[in-house]
Amino acid sequence: MHLDAVRTVVAVAEAGQFRDAALDLGVTQQAVSKRIAAVETELGVRLFVRTPRGAELTADGQAFLPHAREALDAMARAIASVRTGGRALRIDVFGRRLAPADLLQAFHRAHPDVELEVVTLPTADRAVEAVRAGRVDAAFRAVAGAPDGLVAVRVLDEPLELLTGPDHPLAGAGELSPTDLAGHRIWVPGLVDGAEWTAYYAAFAAAFGLTIDADGPNFGREDALDRVGASASLATIGGAGLRVDWSARPTLRRIVLRRPTPIYPWSLVYRAGTVHPGLTALRKHLGSPRVLPDSWTPWPP
Repeated sequence: MHLDAVRTVVAVAEAGQFRDAALDLGVTQQAVSKRIAAVETELGVRLFVRTPRGAELTADGQAFLPHAREALDAMARAIASVRTGGRALRIDVFGRRLAPADLLQAFHRAHPDVELEVVTLPTADRAVEAVRAGRVDAAFRAVAGAPDGLVAVRVLDEPLELLTGPDHPLAGAGELSPTDLAGHRIWVPGLVDGAEWTAYYAAFAAAFGLTIDADGPNFGREDALDRVGASASLATIGGAGLRVDWSARPTLRRIVLRRPTPIYPWSLVYRAGTVHPGLTALRKHLGSPRVLPDSWTPWPP
């Protein structure tokens, strides 16, 4: 089985859409469909089912996915072992539509000579493990202090916004305080035990007397936004740097949160003593985050 096919399975699983996976991989949607069909034929099982919301893993797909990720990690380690001098700078951005991906894209535009390999690892624990093992050079993560043996440098304080549909009671507000959200259903699907964003939202809810609702299946950010936009009772929280097609959702309301502004604190995590010249250039390019007045985070710098 060719690794490009394995990489495509992982990309579709992470994106939740064949179209979005094709954009992430830089190939056509038809090419993605052919690769998935070839893998399923070789394995003799269905890995995905298509639904109105996108591509969902079958039980066989869920069993296959962790081993597919391990295979890609193993190949990356094998390549790195023989490319110590000129290998690509390997960076985990967590999600290709989140703010760290934009930071890395801006770095690539400013330093096109630095070869990059972008990966997306599912949790901070996986990312920290990969940094420690040398499978990635650095990871963008929200961490409460530097993990043992590693360096964590704050690089972005991303403001959070309230997102609602036009019929929600808060839809007409120009700006709100986090305390104004008390008593409203704040829906954040995909909260996973042990994940850094789960800890963040738990602290956020406790600080401002809110209830975070994580009920229901998680079909991805775009599905959540579509459901929020069509609901008069659901609202959700999103980062100001979230990359979605807002033009396709003209009725969705993005409401600024202030007094204080909740921020999601992104840090660049890397091994002390890492000598890759690309990492040095990345750190210099990122600099320090813009300090937002009257802001809140559970993990101050």
